[in-house]
Amino acid sequence: MKIQQEQISDYNQRELKSHTESFDFLANRLTNNGHNVNDIVSNLADFQVAIPSWALGAGGTRFGRFGFYGEPSNLEEKIDDIGVLHSLTQTAGAVSLHIPWDIPSDYNTIKEKADALNIKFDAVNSNTFQDQKNAAGTYKYGSLSNTSKAVRDQAIQHNLDVIKIGDKLGSKALTVWLADGSCFPGQNNFQTAFQNTQNSLIDIYKGLPEDWSMLVEYKPYEPNFYSTVIQDWGASLMLANGCGDKAYTLVDLGHHLPNSNIEQIVSILQLKGKLGGFHFNDSKYGDDDLTVGSIKPYALFLIFNELVYGMQNNPQNPDLAWMIDASHNVKDPLEDLIQSLEAIQEAYAKAMLIDQKALKVAQLDNDVVKCQEILQGAYRTDVRPLIEKARLITGGAIHPINAYRNLGVRDQLIKERGKHTVATGL
Repeated sequence: MKIQQEQISDYNQRELKSHTESFDFLANRLTNNGHNVNDIVSNLADFQVAIPSWALGAGGTRFGRFGFYGEPSNLEEKIDDIGVLHSLTQTAGAVSLHIPWDIPSDYNTIKEKADALNIKFDAVNSNTFQDQKNAAGTYKYGSLSNTSKAVRDQAIQHNLDVIKIGDKLGSKALTVWLADGSCFPGQNNFQTAFQNTQNSLIDIYKGLPEDWSMLVEYKPYEPNFYSTVIQDWGASLMLANGCGDKAYTLVDLGHHLPNSNIEQIVSILQLKGKLGGFHFNDSKYGDDDLTVGSIKPYALFLIFNELVYGMQNNPQNPDLAWMIDASHNVKDPLEDLIQSLEAIQEAYAKAMLIDQKALKVAQLDNDVVKCQEILQGAYRTDVRPLIEKARLITGGAIHPINAYRNLGVRDQLIKERGKHTVATGL
């Protein structure tokens, strides 16, 4: 399915009067307070977030998976679905593939389809947390950290193969997340597992093209619950530093222990020039992979405050790879992703309203109350008209969820694909 621009234009025409009134009111107020509204809208219009290929179908739990009608059954259909998202939001201009779940059968066809929908290929993700068909070794007891050199070599080669696949598509980064760890005390020697992982990552790093980067992800637990080899940002940073200048830490919002100060982690990594990527989701208890901004919207705003500050003040840090990493168990996956994109844009817009100069003065004066007032003043601002304007000028829908439903997108997908298709991946 492909949404035509005339359909979006017709929908926007019906919403235009209400949007214009809201935008003009907000723009006047922000301008009077010294904000450059055009710059904010332009930044929102330029901001792109990658959609992971595995998030376009229903997710699941270890107890079961409940499918969603009209799921994409191959990579071509997944690209089509991202095209729908991008048409409506103009924010989903990239796809992140997970290998081997989504190895293209015809690279030229996939590239042509993505180009036609104005979609780029973001970081490619390797998979050594599942045993692959006909593999010689098992990852049951680890991959890059395994005590067996043969298994480590197998995992290294998989990552090198993923790089080759990504290179054919125009990707520029490899994301490495490991399930490696232990379930019981004494099961692993921590130092040996860490050193094996470092040596394995160095071998993978040597296979990176000159203009590529490696993103090292971390997670404190799951699927191993006593220890994980790359348990936190410090371990990730050490491993990245051990590889070289093209290796960076990747932060996933769900990969932290409860109440971790993620905004502080983000800030320090940017200061050191080592924040390479960011995975958006939300959680109540652990790595819940819920809709972005659905549980802790203020925490997301505080994180974006640091991200915006870093983008403005830390030229030593590279441009970030942004991606949503979520699992959709009860919602229409496309509607869930639209809501996540909206929440990301909203947090970004609010962070751009923070008067960083005034905040700096208040910080130097130790005026704690003023600091809070500056942050919460930006957070309490309804910035949705700014996001709507960014969509409008780039050809997106003023209200993507409403447009999605009014256009009957899911019904059309079911008509085209049927009720019993299953998406590859989670």
